[in-house]
Amino acid sequence: MTPTGLRILLVEDDELFRLGLQVRLQKEPGVATIAEAEDGETAIELASQQPFDVVLLDVGLPGIGGIEACRHLKQQHPQLPILILTSHSQSALIARLIEAGAQGYCLKGVAAEKLVLAMRSVAAGASWWDQTATQEIRSTFESHTLESHRVEGEAVEPTGAALSNPLTQRELEILTLLATGKTNQEIAATLYITPGTVRVHVHAILHKLEVRDRTQAVVVALQKQLIPKA
Repeated sequence: MTPTGLRILLVEDDELFRLGLQVRLQKEPGVATIAEAEDGETAIELASQQPFDVVLLDVGLPGIGGIEACRHLKQQHPQLPILILTSHSQSALIARLIEAGAQGYCLKGVAAEKLVLAMRSVAAGASWWDQTATQEIRSTFESHTLESHRVEGEAVEPTGAALSNPLTQRELEILTLLATGKTNQEIAATLYITPGTVRVHVHAILHKLEVRDRTQAVVVALQKQLIPKA
Protein backbone atom coordinates (compact mmCIF):
# COMPACT_ATOMS: atom_id res chain seq x y z
CA MET A 1 0.00 0.00 0.00
CA THR A 2 1.27 3.47 -0.84
CA PRO A 3 1.67 6.19 1.83
CA THR A 4 -1.20 8.12 0.22
CA GLY A 5 -3.68 5.27 0.48
CA LEU A 6 -5.07 2.20 -1.22
CA ARG A 7 -5.21 2.08 -5.00
CA ILE A 8 -8.19 -0.13 -5.83
CA LEU A 9 -9.18 -1.76 -9.11
CA LEU A 10 -12.91 -2.51 -9.04
CA VAL A 11 -13.99 -5.04 -11.69
CA GLU A 12 -17.78 -5.45 -11.88
CA ASP A 13 -20.16 -5.56 -14.85
CA ASP A 14 -23.29 -4.61 -12.90
CA GLU A 15 -23.26 -0.83 -13.22
CA LEU A 16 -25.52 -0.12 -10.23
CA PHE A 17 -23.60 -2.45 -7.92
CA ARG A 18 -20.29 -1.01 -9.13
CA LEU A 19 -21.46 2.56 -8.58
CA GLY A 20 -22.78 1.78 -5.10
CA LEU A 21 -19.57 0.05 -4.10
CA GLN A 22 -17.45 2.86 -5.50
CA VAL A 23 -19.40 5.47 -3.51
CA ARG A 24 -19.03 3.38 -0.32
CA LEU A 25 -15.30 2.87 -0.81
CA GLN A 26 -14.66 6.54 -1.50
CA LYS A 27 -15.97 7.32 1.98
CA GLU A 28 -13.30 5.09 3.52
CA PRO A 29 -10.24 6.81 5.01
CA GLY A 30 -7.01 5.73 3.39
CA VAL A 31 -8.46 5.09 -0.07
CA ALA A 32 -6.48 6.96 -2.71
CA THR A 33 -7.94 5.96 -6.08
CA ILE A 34 -10.58 3.63 -7.47
CA ALA A 35 -10.29 2.53 -11.08
CA GLU A 36 -13.22 0.72 -12.68
CA ALA A 37 -13.53 -2.03 -15.26
CA GLU A 38 -16.65 -3.83 -16.44
CA ASP A 39 -14.92 -6.87 -17.90
CA GLY A 40 -11.80 -8.96 -17.42
CA GLU A 41 -10.01 -7.74 -20.53
CA THR A 42 -10.25 -4.10 -19.41
CA ALA A 43 -9.07 -5.05 -15.92
CA ILE A 44 -5.98 -6.79 -17.29
CA GLU A 45 -5.21 -3.78 -19.47
CA LEU A 46 -5.62 -1.30 -16.58
CA ALA A 47 -3.40 -3.41 -14.31
CA SER A 48 -0.66 -3.32 -16.94
CA GLN A 49 -0.86 0.48 -17.18
CA GLN A 50 -0.76 1.47 -13.49
CA PRO A 51 -0.02 -0.11 -10.10
CA PHE A 52 -2.80 -1.21 -7.75
CA ASP A 53 -2.77 -2.39 -4.13
CA VAL A 54 -5.83 -4.63 -4.38
CA VAL A 55 -8.35 -5.88 -6.96
CA LEU A 56 -12.04 -6.41 -6.16
CA LEU A 57 -13.07 -8.88 -8.85
CA ASP A 58 -16.54 -10.13 -9.74
CA VAL A 59 -16.72 -13.74 -10.93
CA GLY A 60 -19.64 -13.40 -13.36
CA LEU A 61 -17.99 -11.14 -15.90
CA PRO A 62 -18.65 -11.02 -19.66
CA GLY A 63 -15.85 -12.06 -21.98
CA ILE A 64 -13.10 -14.17 -20.43
CA GLY A 65 -14.88 -14.33 -17.04
CA GLY A 66 -13.71 -13.60 -13.51
CA ILE A 67 -11.74 -16.78 -12.84
CA GLU A 68 -9.74 -16.50 -16.04
CA ALA A 69 -9.22 -12.77 -15.40
CA CYS A 70 -7.91 -13.65 -11.93
CA ARG A 71 -5.50 -16.17 -13.43
CA HIS A 72 -4.19 -13.67 -16.00
CA LEU A 73 -3.77 -10.92 -13.38
CA LYS A 74 -1.82 -13.21 -11.05
CA GLN A 75 0.39 -14.43 -13.89
CA GLN A 76 1.28 -10.87 -14.85
CA HIS A 77 1.34 -9.43 -11.30
CA PRO A 78 2.04 -12.28 -8.83
CA GLN A 79 2.11 -9.95 -5.81
CA LEU A 80 -1.20 -8.21 -6.61
CA PRO A 81 -3.84 -9.21 -4.00
CA ILE A 82 -7.23 -10.20 -5.44
CA LEU A 83 -10.50 -10.34 -3.48
CA ILE A 84 -13.31 -12.13 -5.30
CA LEU A 85 -16.90 -10.89 -5.16
CA THR A 86 -19.63 -13.32 -6.16
CA SER A 87 -23.19 -14.47 -5.52
CA HIS A 88 -22.19 -18.15 -5.63
CA SER A 89 -20.58 -20.40 -3.02
CA GLN A 90 -20.19 -23.81 -4.66
CA SER A 91 -17.16 -25.77 -3.50
CA ALA A 92 -16.05 -26.33 -7.10
CA LEU A 93 -16.01 -22.58 -7.69
CA ILE A 94 -14.02 -21.97 -4.50
CA ALA A 95 -11.47 -24.59 -5.50
CA ARG A 96 -11.04 -22.91 -8.90
CA LEU A 97 -10.59 -19.50 -7.25
CA ILE A 98 -7.86 -20.86 -4.99
CA GLU A 99 -6.19 -22.50 -7.96
CA ALA A 100 -6.35 -19.20 -9.88
CA GLY A 101 -4.51 -17.43 -7.07
CA ALA A 102 -7.24 -15.40 -5.32
CA GLN A 103 -6.41 -14.27 -1.77
CA GLY A 104 -10.01 -13.89 -0.66
CA TYR A 105 -13.65 -14.44 -1.40
CA CYS A 106 -16.75 -12.51 -0.28
CA LEU A 107 -20.38 -13.16 -1.08
CA LYS A 108 -22.28 -10.22 -2.51
CA GLY A 109 -24.75 -8.89 0.02
CA VAL A 110 -22.25 -9.04 2.87
CA ALA A 111 -22.29 -6.03 5.22
CA ALA A 112 -20.29 -3.13 3.82
CA GLU A 113 -18.10 -2.99 6.93
CA LYS A 114 -17.16 -6.65 6.54
CA LEU A 115 -16.40 -6.21 2.84
CA VAL A 116 -14.12 -3.25 3.59
CA LEU A 117 -12.37 -5.27 6.31
CA ALA A 118 -11.91 -8.15 3.86
CA MET A 119 -10.47 -5.77 1.27
CA ARG A 120 -8.04 -4.21 3.74
CA SER A 121 -7.00 -7.64 5.02
CA VAL A 122 -6.24 -8.92 1.54
CA ALA A 123 -4.42 -5.68 0.64
CA ALA A 124 -2.28 -6.09 3.77
CA GLY A 125 -1.21 -9.56 2.72
CA ALA A 126 -3.71 -11.68 4.65
CA SER A 127 -6.29 -14.05 3.23
CA TRP A 128 -10.04 -13.66 3.68
CA TRP A 129 -12.54 -16.40 2.97
CA ASP A 130 -16.26 -16.05 3.51
CA GLN A 131 -17.64 -18.32 6.24
CA THR A 132 -19.42 -20.46 3.65
CA ALA A 133 -16.18 -20.85 1.73
CA THR A 134 -14.29 -21.70 4.91
CA GLN A 135 -16.77 -24.47 5.71
CA GLU A 136 -16.45 -25.86 2.18
CA ILE A 137 -12.64 -25.77 2.35
CA ARG A 138 -12.62 -27.40 5.79
CA SER A 139 -15.03 -30.11 4.63
CA THR A 140 -12.84 -30.82 1.61
CA PHE A 141 -9.74 -30.83 3.80
CA GLU A 142 -11.34 -33.27 6.23
CA SER A 143 -12.34 -35.70 3.48
CA HIS A 144 -8.88 -35.57 1.88
CA THR A 145 -7.16 -35.99 5.24
CA LEU A 146 -9.34 -38.93 6.20
CA GLU A 147 -8.69 -40.54 2.83
CA SER A 148 -4.93 -40.12 3.19
CA HIS A 149 -5.03 -41.63 6.70
CA ARG A 150 -6.93 -44.79 5.79
CA VAL A 151 -5.02 -47.86 6.98
CA GLU A 152 -6.38 -51.32 6.14
CA GLY A 153 -9.85 -49.89 5.66
CA GLU A 154 -9.92 -47.90 8.92
CA ALA A 155 -10.05 -44.11 8.93
CA VAL A 156 -7.82 -42.23 11.34
CA GLU A 157 -9.14 -38.87 12.54
CA PRO A 158 -6.91 -35.88 11.74
CA THR A 159 -5.83 -33.71 14.65
CA GLY A 160 -8.27 -31.09 15.90
CA ALA A 161 -5.67 -28.35 15.64
CA ALA A 162 -5.23 -28.96 11.91
CA LEU A 163 -8.97 -28.59 11.27
CA SER A 164 -9.66 -25.62 13.56
CA ASN A 165 -6.93 -23.23 12.43
CA PRO A 166 -8.35 -20.64 10.01
CA LEU A 167 -5.42 -18.24 10.48
CA THR A 168 -2.56 -17.44 8.10
CA GLN A 169 1.08 -17.72 9.19
CA ARG A 170 1.32 -13.94 9.58
CA GLU A 171 -1.83 -13.84 11.70
CA LEU A 172 -0.42 -16.57 13.94
CA GLU A 173 2.79 -14.55 14.35
CA ILE A 174 0.80 -11.48 15.38
CA LEU A 175 -1.45 -13.49 17.70
CA THR A 176 1.61 -15.01 19.38
CA LEU A 177 2.99 -11.51 20.00
CA LEU A 178 -0.42 -10.35 21.27
CA ALA A 179 -0.28 -13.17 23.81
CA THR A 180 2.94 -11.67 25.21
CA GLY A 181 1.18 -8.34 25.76
CA LYS A 182 2.81 -6.39 22.96
CA THR A 183 1.08 -3.31 21.52
CA ASN A 184 0.39 -2.74 17.80
CA GLN A 185 3.43 -0.46 17.62
CA GLU A 186 5.67 -3.05 19.27
CA ILE A 187 4.37 -5.81 16.99
CA ALA A 188 4.91 -3.58 13.94
CA ALA A 189 8.51 -2.92 15.00
CA THR A 190 9.13 -6.62 15.63
CA LEU A 191 7.75 -7.75 12.26
CA TYR A 192 8.94 -4.72 10.25
CA ILE A 193 5.43 -3.77 9.14
CA THR A 194 3.28 -0.70 9.79
CA PRO A 195 0.94 -0.36 12.81
CA GLY A 196 -1.91 0.04 10.33
CA THR A 197 -1.13 -3.34 8.82
CA VAL A 198 -1.08 -4.86 12.30
CA ARG A 199 -4.54 -3.39 13.00
CA VAL A 200 -5.91 -4.94 9.81
CA HIS A 201 -4.50 -8.34 10.77
CA VAL A 202 -5.90 -8.06 14.30
CA HIS A 203 -9.37 -7.29 12.91
CA ALA A 204 -9.10 -10.33 10.64
CA ILE A 205 -8.02 -12.51 13.59
CA LEU A 206 -11.01 -11.40 15.67
CA HIS A 207 -13.38 -12.10 12.78
CA LYS A 208 -11.96 -15.54 11.99
CA LEU A 209 -11.93 -16.65 15.64
CA GLU A 210 -15.41 -15.10 16.16
CA VAL A 211 -14.38 -13.11 19.23
CA ARG A 212 -14.84 -9.51 20.32
CA ASP A 213 -11.41 -8.49 21.58
CA ARG A 214 -7.73 -9.41 21.75
CA THR A 215 -7.97 -11.12 25.11
CA GLN A 216 -10.67 -13.49 23.88
CA ALA A 217 -8.62 -14.14 20.74
CA VAL A 218 -5.60 -15.17 22.80
CA VAL A 219 -7.73 -17.39 25.05
CA VAL A 220 -9.37 -19.15 22.09
CA ALA A 221 -6.00 -19.55 20.35
CA LEU A 222 -4.49 -21.14 23.45
CA GLN A 223 -7.50 -23.44 23.87
CA LYS A 224 -7.19 -24.59 20.25
CA GLN A 225 -3.41 -24.82 20.61
CA LEU A 226 -2.90 -22.45 17.68
CA ILE A 227 -0.09 -20.67 19.53
CA PRO A 228 2.37 -21.85 22.18
CA LYS A 229 1.76 -21.02 25.82
CA ALA A 230 3.96 -18.23 27.11
